[in-house]
Amino acid sequence: MPLLSFVIPCYRSEKTIEKVIDEIIATVSQKDGYDYEIIAVNDCSPDNVYHVLEKMALHNQKIKVVNLAKNMGKHSAVMAGYSYVNGDYVINLDDDYQSPVDHLWELLDPVEADMCDVATAEYFVKKEVAWKKIGSNFNLFISEVMLDKPKGLRFENLNVLKRFVVDEVINYKNPYPFLEGLILRVTKRVISVAMEQRERADDNGTGFTFFKSLSLFSNGLTNFSVKPLRVSLITGVLFSIIGFIYGLYIVINKFIHPAVSAGWSSTMAVMLFSSGIIMLLLGVIGEYVGRIFICINNAPQYVVRNTINTK
Repeated sequence: MPLLSFVIPCYRSEKTIEKVIDEIIATVSQKDGYDYEIIAVNDCSPDNVYHVLEKMALHNQKIKVVNLAKNMGKHSAVMAGYSYVNGDYVINLDDDYQSPVDHLWELLDPVEADMCDVATAEYFVKKEVAWKKIGSNFNLFISEVMLDKPKGLRFENLNVLKRFVVDEVINYKNPYPFLEGLILRVTKRVISVAMEQRERADDNGTGFTFFKSLSLFSNGLTNFSVKPLRVSLITGVLFSIIGFIYGLYIVINKFIHPAVSAGWSSTMAVMLFSSGIIMLLLGVIGEYVGRIFICINNAPQYVVRNTINTK
């Protein structure tokens, strides 16, 4: 009997998590021959979600609760949940009821048929604020370039993974996990299944602020690709060539037109522009060095305070 493991990172979901878990149980019960476990990871939520999960777990041993000691972000919470799964297939979903769990079988069928290793939802319409849509599209473009992600592939908040993919992903022990990069490092056999995203079942806004989204983008850009460093190298070489050519032009122009005086404004403009480029490239290098330093110091990916029903 295949065992389905549902991993739910929970943050500010006191009003929705019970509804999400009830729907999972109802969906799995629609088909014979499947069992389930639910790993709910409380990412140090400021509301009462842990006590809701604790109460549900006491009445259902298949609901496992992982209580983190500190908020480490969604991707770290998912990694914590992965370390407790026992299923043949692992399903990721959000805690806000937006993930259409009622379409689970549409995602699971191609994975079971070995048509792919990972199946992810593809939404007709993304129900998010305008700035986040712009950021998501920009992130999609950059990840295609930097991570060699298949063109047009977008990982959404509901997906199914084969167990071997999860087993390989959790071998990553460093801080700043980026699930897309980790999954694509294991397999490129990923397909999208079209479906409709639901509205949130609460009045909370997205937990991904602009700065959290920027941090996640930085994780993917610097943790799983050296292409930014190569771009820095190419940019440095390009501006060195431009500077050399411009220097020759100034010297030759001075010989041809001795009366021409050097322009202070143009000199300052070139200096400021060049200095800005240098600082930008140093910032990219510094980001890599800083992350290396943090990894060497064994900063934790997540810290578990306690668990329920995981033994």
